[in-house]
Amino acid sequence: MTGLFAQPDDAATPLTPKEMLDLIPAHIAYRSELNAAEQENIARAQTWALNRRHDLLNEKFVMNLHRQMLGDVWRWAGKFRISERNIGIAYWEIPVALRNLLDDAKAWIEYKTYSPDEIAVRFHHRLVHIHPFPNGNGRLSRLMADLLVMQLGGERFSWGSASLTDAGTVRIRYIDALKTADNHDIGQLLEFARS
Repeated sequence: MTGLFAQPDDAATPLTPKEMLDLIPAHIAYRSELNAAEQENIARAQTWALNRRHDLLNEKFVMNLHRQMLGDVWRWAGKFRISERNIGIAYWEIPVALRNLLDDAKAWIEYKTYSPDEIAVRFHHRLVHIHPFPNGNGRLSRLMADLLVMQLGGERFSWGSASLTDAGTVRIRYIDALKTADNHDIGQLLEFARS
């Protein structure tokens, strides 16, 4: 496993040594193989999520979607993280913060507080901020936002029209938009979601 984890992935939250041991496919030796396995798993999860009606705004669905996205690759998929990260809230605050977010989103919808796009993007931003899982939080949050906006009658977001797992210009714009939203200005993230 040293080859696989010798170089950090700038596009992913660093895993703990214990979490790294939870890799399921034994044949994976390189980061490119890991990325391909995760992407294949995520593609199947998108098909699963897009072809069914779901009650999106509950903890069980969020955990199940994460498990669908990464469960063939990581044993911890669908389980809240139990260690601190360089991003996100304290791990022990995750269950309450997620419940609060889900309840807030339900209220935004019921009271038409924001447009469908803004509801979904605000949901995405808060879920990324919580960072409930060891890894895959950005990908999960973007898919959740897509599902939510579609449920509200909108179209899926383009999210910069490029892969955000590559540390390129589009990813830099995405991170900048998230940081701007951290400072209570959601406009740049809304714009990026539709770019």
